[in-house]
Amino acid sequence: MLDIDASYGEGGGQLLRTAVALSAITGIPVRFSQIRARRDKPGLAPQHLAAVKAVAEICNAQVEGLALRAQTLTFVPEKIRSGNFRFDIGTAGSITLLLQALLPVLISAPGPSQITVTGGTDVRAAPPLDYFSNVLLRLLRTMGVEAQLETRRRGYYPRGGGEVAIGIMPAGLKPLQIASCGALTALRGAAHVANLPAHIAERMRGAALQRLGDIGAEAHIETSVLGPERAIGHGGAIVLWAQTRDTTLGSGRVAERGLRAEVLGESAAAELAADLACGAAVDIHAADQLLIYTALARSDSRFTVRELSSHAQTAMWLIGRFLPIHFRTEAHGACVAVTVCHAPGGPP
Repeated sequence: MLDIDASYGEGGGQLLRTAVALSAITGIPVRFSQIRARRDKPGLAPQHLAAVKAVAEICNAQVEGLALRAQTLTFVPEKIRSGNFRFDIGTAGSITLLLQALLPVLISAPGPSQITVTGGTDVRAAPPLDYFSNVLLRLLRTMGVEAQLETRRRGYYPRGGGEVAIGIMPAGLKPLQIASCGALTALRGAAHVANLPAHIAERMRGAALQRLGDIGAEAHIETSVLGPERAIGHGGAIVLWAQTRDTTLGSGRVAERGLRAEVLGESAAAELAADLACGAAVDIHAADQLLIYTALARSDSRFTVRELSSHAQTAMWLIGRFLPIHFRTEAHGACVAVTVCHAPGGPP
């Protein structure tokens, strides 16, 4: 039984989601303490319950202590299975965060799987769905991941009700070897609103275009307005991505009540521009999400990022508890170079 202090480092839900995924993959049982202990509302929230339940269903885990606001939990996995699964978060909890926990497990499954998840597609403090689709999945494809995502319906805080389906094939992961972003080839984006006036999406787009005006490539940002048949509730988001010779960089912002559309567009564009300016291979948000995949790859990975987030540093600590992996970081121009070093024989 591996004991995990879930308040370590960033101490949030990502630590829990990554840990149960690694437990399922390695077969190592885990005992968690102090789950989200430093948050305003400590313990398991509905979204964290949904993630643990979902991973447990896929690996037939025995779970003790799974209750709302619980701060201790025991997770004992069995064998991962493939198949068709449906998970309902039950709130506007983030679909993309749930998929963060499920995807590494299902690429380790014995066969293909089809997952349907209902919840929030574009919610605060989580990757917007278009970022997951156009940035993270693109990067994972370079590592050998085959996943096809279908957006059936959008959903937002507080109602949720969005629905996403994803088909996943098992994969032997290739290492991620990207030293820099390389020459810019295209700037793309998507700004949408649901059951709100069209001018909000246009204003997000306009502010982003203005900020990206001196990047060196013309940006193409599509806008869309979703009605009740395509989205439940009111919401929106803007996601931008840069395709370069060697990689895909991205950024995103979710619409918030009281926050002007121009602020969202400009902020997303400024973040992407900063990553391009320093020549990073992956953006700050992708870096922490990719670490588990690089740890599961066949050999060492190396990439650069503008800066390491607290999420990334916490993930490095956690991964080292499960796998014979260590991480080396060093300055690389205006970026940080991350090397994921495998012990002889690679991951189990």
